[in-house]
Amino acid sequence: RVTDSKTMDVVEMVLGGTVNKQIVSLINHNGGHAIGITGKDGQLIRAKKLSAKRQTPDMQAPEIIDIGHVGEVASINTSVIDMLINSDFIPVIAPIGVGDDGASYNINADLVAGKIAEVLQAEKLMLLTNVAGLQDKSGEVLTGLTTQQVDSLIADGTIYGGMLPKIGCALDAVKSGVNSAHIIDGRVAHAVLLEIFTDAGVGTLITNKAQQAAQ
Repeated sequence: RVTDSKTMDVVEMVLGGTVNKQIVSLINHNGGHAIGITGKDGQLIRAKKLSAKRQTPDMQAPEIIDIGHVGEVASINTSVIDMLINSDFIPVIAPIGVGDDGASYNINADLVAGKIAEVLQAEKLMLLTNVAGLQDKSGEVLTGLTTQQVDSLIADGTIYGGMLPKIGCALDAVKSGVNSAHIIDGRVAHAVLLEIFTDAGVGTLITNKAQQAAQ
């Protein structure tokens, strides 16, 4: 996710412009009332620069790598979201934050979603991906997991690679008070509706309480 200044301009145009407005248009066309914003609007997402480290066996200390305009969430200004929600608008948020220096920062979208869910104490955090859900070592989808079980799956290597950041966001959100986190396959038609309105749901459910996870 190296993002230099020129690339950051493209990120803002694509995520904050083209993609954001396509989603807003679709929601409004289907009867919703959506407004598209970025984390820079109203200083919704305060960001801090993310530093990457690289360590090899022959290095005495890790090397700090400058990856440009890549950030992480420092804080969320909930008043911006509250204003929109209280006016019956659906906020569609592009994951671009603003630093203390006024610079724009490209932030992982799952990380932003997780942090917003935390500060709002959301009922659900839903993360869409291109796999069926969290899978065990034999490829079976796991669901009804507690945070403790997820920690164990990370420790024994069942969860690894590209799934780790997404699981990490879900785990942090649930541990911070979000009622449940769901990782679902966005390729499935009506996946969000199936998760919300069916008993079985789809994908992987993570909750902080064993009794809820069993449901």
